[in-house]
Amino acid sequence: MSEPGFSPIDHQHMARALELARLGLGRVEPNPMVGAVVADGQRVVATGHHAAFGGPHAEAAALAAAGDAARDATLYVTLEPCCHHGKTPPCTEAILAAGIRRVVAAMEDPFAEVHGRGLARLREAGLTVDVGLMEPQARRLNAPFIKRQLCGRPYVTAKWAMTLDGRLAAASGDSKWVSSAEARQWVHSLRSRMDAICIGSGTAACDNPQLTVRLNPGDTDYGRRPTRLVLDPRLALSPQSLLVQTAGSVPLIVATGQNADPQKTATLTDLGAEVLPLRTADGDAVNLGLLLDELGRRGMTHLLVEGGSRTLTSFFAADLVDAVAVFVAPKLIGGQPSHVAPGPSGLDRMSLARAVLRPTYTPIGDDLLVQGVLRDY
Repeated sequence: MSEPGFSPIDHQHMARALELARLGLGRVEPNPMVGAVVADGQRVVATGHHAAFGGPHAEAAALAAAGDAARDATLYVTLEPCCHHGKTPPCTEAILAAGIRRVVAAMEDPFAEVHGRGLARLREAGLTVDVGLMEPQARRLNAPFIKRQLCGRPYVTAKWAMTLDGRLAAASGDSKWVSSAEARQWVHSLRSRMDAICIGSGTAACDNPQLTVRLNPGDTDYGRRPTRLVLDPRLALSPQSLLVQTAGSVPLIVATGQNADPQKTATLTDLGAEVLPLRTADGDAVNLGLLLDELGRRGMTHLLVEGGSRTLTSFFAADLVDAVAVFVAPKLIGGQPSHVAPGPSGLDRMSLARAVLRPTYTPIGDDLLVQGVLRDY
């Protein structure tokens, strides 16, 4: 079924534009993913997508491919065309120069320098402009971009692996490995589209991880190499840890309290880490809201929180998690609850449970990957 005001042909072309936009996943941030289709009735004249940060926008790519055939055609685009000079010229001017007759945009651009101005420019020039076709799908596609524009903070995805009885680790803290090798390898592809990966100081001490992207042949590489982020209010991170020892080649931020030990700060800084002092929240916990504000100021769009249980729970308790990626492994640990799965503050009725929206279920190795979102933007 087509949406009111739009034809089945409109829907077909916008669906194709959304498919094209997804090709930019992990490669265009902090820009949004955008796809475009130039069409003459049902016939597709040319297509384009934003392929890399700093590269041509989707509209410009599609119009260049269309050439003279763009005249009097319709342009379908998943986001309002830009009207300002950034790393590339305004797409509105390219659209006008190409002789496009009608523009169909899925949604307005929330970026303050555009936000309706691009559409207004096209209307003022006499083009037919329609907005809102498949807008929910377009907003979901660019939820991280939209959140940073609206809130000034990166989108937060919480990732963990747990057993069938909800344990992230054995009572001793041993967690190698809850998930399968295939699941762990999938996580490296996930990391390759993130701006930063976050863990707590306890996980850093227990697991001594690198938190780098390590791909095998055939793995999907989205091209990003995220900053590692450790929540460490007491600056307990060992200078001998793999995180610190690789800080010279892979960025490492250690988020700590305002009154961080100067000697520990100097040691970590000399080894290449950035120590980020923040006002602490309750007790000794790092103020996560201030942390997200700072990451947003740095242009970060997507943060992956990998654990451990205490860190994940703190993000849930502050209602800062936007999406989840959870591996459920066919294993049982039993015993008294310890290292249990994170989530919102305990509720006394199932009717109050937080719903995960649009969940998907994907078998990976012996595990089941459950993904979904907690809110839309």
